[in-house]
Amino acid sequence: MASTVWFGVTTIGLWLFGIYILLFYGKATLQGDFTSWNDVLPHGYVTGDWLGNLVVGIHVLLASILVIGGPLQFIPSVRRYAPRFHRWLGRLYIITAIIVSTAGLIMVWTRGAVGDTIQHISISILAIYCIIFAVLSFLYAKARQFDKHKSWALRLFMVVNGVWLFRVELMCWLLIHGGPVGFNPKTFSGPFLTALTLFTYAIPISLGLLELYFYAHRKQRKALSLSVSALIFLATVIQLVGIAGATIGMWLPRLAKL
Repeated sequence: MASTVWFGVTTIGLWLFGIYILLFYGKATLQGDFTSWNDVLPHGYVTGDWLGNLVVGIHVLLASILVIGGPLQFIPSVRRYAPRFHRWLGRLYIITAIIVSTAGLIMVWTRGAVGDTIQHISISILAIYCIIFAVLSFLYAKARQFDKHKSWALRLFMVVNGVWLFRVELMCWLLIHGGPVGFNPKTFSGPFLTALTLFTYAIPISLGLLELYFYAHRKQRKALSLSVSALIFLATVIQLVGIAGATIGMWLPRLAKL
């Protein structure tokens, strides 16, 4: 029950984010208003740098495939009644994860991303996780070792959505404290953001929670299952608050400006 509720909330949050990506960046791109990218991504569009702008565009627009297509891969009815769709979407998801992660690495180290060096290193580690987990997920599927494939696909799902989760957790923190606490919003640095990037990107708590879920599922001990379920419910509440805050306070207002 805990994992099902978590998955439902996560799916809603990811699809809202995916719709936002398509509407905001898609509309701005179609209208030729590339400078609007900078409202969200500092240095996202740089006049004259066509190659760098192309990398950013690929990274952002392909991200919509990850956040919208990812949850579909774990819906049992989709796998059961549309296996061919599942396989082809899975291939697309893995290829997209590798492309988006590679583009993200390029952006972080060539575009002057916000934040400090620890944040840049942490998100780079996340990108490396994505690439490795994507490759392993594909190899196990190709070898028809489907249990291992599913485990690595779930790990990939967790790390691929790290950037989304960072936004959601940050918004939850802002709502709880009524504003920025523990960091400087102008420099986008400070102890809270250092901790958030470390435990969302470099040492992902979401990945640790998934491993606890795997462990509890194997052991089938009541106390362990209840403890892990409680942690999953806590993560769900944090995400739910953050999703509501991000939708109302960040995504909808930006769309309204278009």
